[in-house]
Amino acid sequence: QVQLVESGGGSVQAGGSLRLSCAASQYPVSSNCMGWFRRAPGKGREFVSSIPADGTTSVADSVKGRFTISRDNAKNTVYLQMNSLQPEDSAMYYCAARSWPTCGANLLSTFSYWGQGTQVTVSS
Repeated sequence: QVQLVESGGGSVQAGGSLRLSCAASQYPVSSNCMGWFRRAPGKGREFVSSIPADGTTSVADSVKGRFTISRDNAKNTVYLQMNSLQPEDSAMYYCAARSWPTCGANLLSTFSYWGQGTQVTVSS
């Protein structure tokens, strides 16, 4: 059974940093597309960043230059390094897996597996 377990969320002040982790079980992160999405209160789930099998990355314009996705194949874990956090980054962050080596258009509906989420709160 595929499991994605996020960790690393918390509360920080604006300008601070956090690193989220997504540990995958029964699912090789190295050969499939992995992504991060987030949902702020009162809003829908939105794409943040993704990394396909070939290692190229995509990132939403709203976090470009501040967030970086990476993976450790040996640990079967994907990370999201978040720097220069702003209050508008406050959200529940979800790790997601797509059963395909490429990420396509990073559409939410194309990701098959989801973690439970980890909360990020940024205060001004």
